[in-house]
Amino acid sequence: MYQPTSLNGNLDTVMHIKSDKLVTTTWLAENIDDPDLRVIEISRDPEGQTYSKGHIPNAVFWFWKKQLWHTRNREFASPTEISRSLAEIGTTERSKIVIYGDPIQYGTYGLWVLAMAGFNNIAILDGGRTKWIAEGRSLSREIPRYETTTPIINRANLIARIGRDEVLKGLTDSKRVLIDARSPEEYMGERVSPPGGFDHGAERVGRIPGSKHLFFRDILNEDDTFISAEKLIEKVGPLGITDSLSNDVVTYCRLSHRATIMWFALTHILDISNVKVYDGSWTEWGSIVGFPIEKNSCDKASE
Repeated sequence: MYQPTSLNGNLDTVMHIKSDKLVTTTWLAENIDDPDLRVIEISRDPEGQTYSKGHIPNAVFWFWKKQLWHTRNREFASPTEISRSLAEIGTTERSKIVIYGDPIQYGTYGLWVLAMAGFNNIAILDGGRTKWIAEGRSLSREIPRYETTTPIINRANLIARIGRDEVLKGLTDSKRVLIDARSPEEYMGERVSPPGGFDHGAERVGRIPGSKHLFFRDILNEDDTFISAEKLIEKVGPLGITDSLSNDVVTYCRLSHRATIMWFALTHILDISNVKVYDGSWTEWGSIVGFPIEKNSCDKASE
């Protein structure tokens, strides 16, 4: 895995930063048979149709809501529940976990949730399925079976998560940088969900007041790998993040999956401190009575 480089001072001085939370397809192919490696495909499809047609060898299937959410509350699975899910696939203290998403944002979302449950030896596959397939690498239909191990119980650390009341309280804070990772159509208040499908997810269109826009696809290459650190700095520069330590950065989208791509890039590639994901995102904010919104570039916040 890559080793991180410390980020200090102005963002303009940062170059060539790589992360120990990001592995290449080459690294994964070379280590795919490591007995301490566990590969997880996290999908939005509860039936796992894409997984069943062919997945990265030795990858297990997780439906994101089943493994990452509480069964009844709109809350994350507890560290104990996640520990049990990991024990079912034979993880131990020595295990290295590599996640990829279907689609890609479910990979960074999974890493975000597992990290908040106290699991640190986790990385995402740069480029995920897209790059793996583009390179002509093999897929498998075999479902791996592992002997269940003793769960490793960790303590939750929710430092990378922020709730609606804290977001509202920070709207007038000059150090707060609020990043909307949704599509331009969502940001401008033309839709509440991405173009191309049924428009759903909130009662109102618009954005959180003061949000800066950086579409999550603009920090990814066509093969779903992250753009270089140099290009990432160019994209991030106009958002008003002055350096790695001074700002309070919050990312959001519609339901927080795309926002975790932004969080991952800022936190684990550029090593920017104090980046949080608003996991309620626009689905919650756009439906709350009395919360302010903006709807186009000329709008002032409407109460």
